Amino acid sequence: MGMSYLILAGGIMLASWLVSSTLKSKFEFYSKVRLQNGMSGAEIAEKMLADHGIRDVRVISTPGQLTDHYNPVDKTVNLSEAVYNQRNAAAAAVAAHECGHAVQHATAYSMLTLRSQLVPIVNVASSYMQWILLAGILMINTFPSLLLIGIVIFAATTLFSIVTLPVEYDASNRALAWLENKNMLTREEHAGAKDSLKWAARTYVVAALGSIATLLYYVSIYMNRR
Repeated sequence: MGMSYLILAGGIMLASWLVSSTLKSKFEFYSKVRLQNGMSGAEIAEKMLADHGIRDVRVISTPGQLTDHYNPVDKTVNLSEAVYNQRNAAAAAVAAHECGHAVQHATAYSMLTLRSQLVPIVNVASSYMQWILLAGILMINTFPSLLLIGIVIFAATTLFSIVTLPVEYDASNRALAWLENKNMLTREEHAGAKDSLKWAARTYVVAALGSIATLLYYVSIYMNRR
């Protein structure tokens, strides 16, 4: 199982690298596809929120790259500086996607609600999980229950990764539907936005698969402890 896990982990790491590299190149390419409507990412976001009747969510700029996110606590769509200011297909895709999360929040989308409920659990679990798992493996013959505790904690983070998948795909679908229905983009621009979001979603798929594989590895150690 050890060698099998190493091979599987290596495959997932390779897939993660390939997806991340492709995503980066896609966003660089579509960042050069300027919007004919001349709107910035911030303007795209504000219009999508307005079209959905959402008046209590602010669109703000946040430092860094790939730092775009929706914060349901303070109801803000946080766009990285590039997305906030730029006027291209990649910026439009990201801005609309993050507003898709705001629409999910406003409509009480069940999977987003579940993910939000898991956040405090995952935050606490992340602080202690690795230490408990390591101690559990070292003490597998004398105190196997410690590893079992670690597995339960890790399972919570794996569940979070799995729940994240429908949340992210749904946000992208909402974004693309709005961009198309409101004729915000040309056919070429819409194709670029769709391709960008497709590769962004695949990063979450790889992360979920990696978490599932790791969970199964720890479970196998516990089951074969004798």
